[in-house]
Amino acid sequence: MDSDQPVEGVPENSAEENPLTSRQTAVMMISVLIVALCGIVYELIIASVSSYLLGNSVYQFSMTIGFFMFAMGIGSYISKWFHRDLVSSFIAIEIAVALIGGFCSSLLFLMFPYHAFYRPVMFGLIIVIGTLVGLEIPLLARILSRSTAWKESIANVLSLDYLGALVGSVAFPLVMLPSLGLFQSSFAIGLLNISVAILSIFMFGKSLSRYRLCLYSSLLVLACLIGGMVASEHLTRFAESQMYADKVVFLKQTPYQRIVVTENSGNKEIRLYLDKHIQFASIDEYRYHEALVHPLLSIEGSRTNVLILGGGDGMAVREVLKYKDVERITMVDIDPAITEFCSTFTPIVRLNKGALKDEKLTVINQDAFSYLLDYAGKSGAGFERFDRVIIDLPDPHNEVLDKLYSKEFYEIVRGCMTPDGHMVCQCSSPFFANQVFWCINRTMEAASFGVTPFRIPMVSFGIWGFNLCSADGTPVTSVEIENSKCRYLTSQIFEDSQRFGKDIARIEGSPVNRTFEPKLYSLYLKSLKK
Repeated sequence: MDSDQPVEGVPENSAEENPLTSRQTAVMMISVLIVALCGIVYELIIASVSSYLLGNSVYQFSMTIGFFMFAMGIGSYISKWFHRDLVSSFIAIEIAVALIGGFCSSLLFLMFPYHAFYRPVMFGLIIVIGTLVGLEIPLLARILSRSTAWKESIANVLSLDYLGALVGSVAFPLVMLPSLGLFQSSFAIGLLNISVAILSIFMFGKSLSRYRLCLYSSLLVLACLIGGMVASEHLTRFAESQMYADKVVFLKQTPYQRIVVTENSGNKEIRLYLDKHIQFASIDEYRYHEALVHPLLSIEGSRTNVLILGGGDGMAVREVLKYKDVERITMVDIDPAITEFCSTFTPIVRLNKGALKDEKLTVINQDAFSYLLDYAGKSGAGFERFDRVIIDLPDPHNEVLDKLYSKEFYEIVRGCMTPDGHMVCQCSSPFFANQVFWCINRTMEAASFGVTPFRIPMVSFGIWGFNLCSADGTPVTSVEIENSKCRYLTSQIFEDSQRFGKDIARIEGSPVNRTFEPKLYSLYLKSLKK
């Protein structure tokens, strides 16, 4: 096709249909890159918000991507009915995408308290934004074909489209989410879309058939997005406050999780949440951490070298430091933001007694599975095994955490322990997640540990369960706990805690959770539906 020949079926009775200048061509090419970037980020934002609010990230990302791609197909199909004023139509689409996409995360957060409406709104946003995004590329390709051969236009547009998708998919988790958070990220992407619209308006000028309408609409949406960007912190706090009973006093999105701290205005109780899951409540956290640490460290034998997996709040370290013969504590927590926060945020430092600054402690910010694989790989001369291991990881509420409760993981842990070493692991609630608790117990037994299950009552968590393990395969059922070290736990309470009522009794035939045959996560999801 000759470069100055019109595309077949495209009338030339509008100034918009004239061949593009070199500047207009450059603007349209840049627009392809930007709209592709924006489209992929809108997908990621909606999926991330839904994963955060609803859990089950594989399901949320699969549904979002699938329906978004389907909606893009609808948009591409609809584009064949756009015959005239293609530039004005493209600008109108950019204005609509900027407005709807820019406010999508805010709208989803605000809808969450009204559970019946959340999914319809979520799928509505996916379909609307996906359809609009699907319209963009065909229109841009047809606009650019006025100044270049059709096959060259398609090649250029698709190449830039794929490049933009790559940039967006990399920038979102590495740059946007940790630095801007979900609200500001969606507003920032909306601003990119509206910038494309405004740049196109000024580049094509009054030759546009709907010049004034496009200009005023784009400026209005620009003002809304800037206002949203400025007010995003207040919007975030308001949206978060609808999800928690107490006042939100701190929140931060990290590359790994969302940190929220709440405070009760009456009794000044503070609670730490990671991705909406409570980690501790100041009113009774001592019960949890005493049960986690003291039965383990009260077992006779060496406790010189202690490993803590998770426990970034520093409470477990606080309890371990009560044993003066402990010489080295290694704490492995994947998120540097949480360990830094809990070592500087005054209410939490007051609770953990500054334990995260103790000279005996070494903090390693790394995935626990990767750390142990690396550590085990260094076995040989100078390889020092751990006497005691404390696993204080979050419940297996996503696929990533599932592997940290697998047979393979426990076998790696056992390989890093001394032959007479011991381990303890928090294992969710045997009341609210009975199948989860006993699946973990069975998985530890399959990894050749001697396992003692026990549970304690808590105000904030309800009945909570733990498994105490011995590397030599012999379960430990009694220990001498020093009363001076605990506010709640005694030797007798520990022995009594090993008795389980009929409604939370051992489930015979519980499955073994394996890395490549994950069973635990599905059991956890079932427990949430009870």
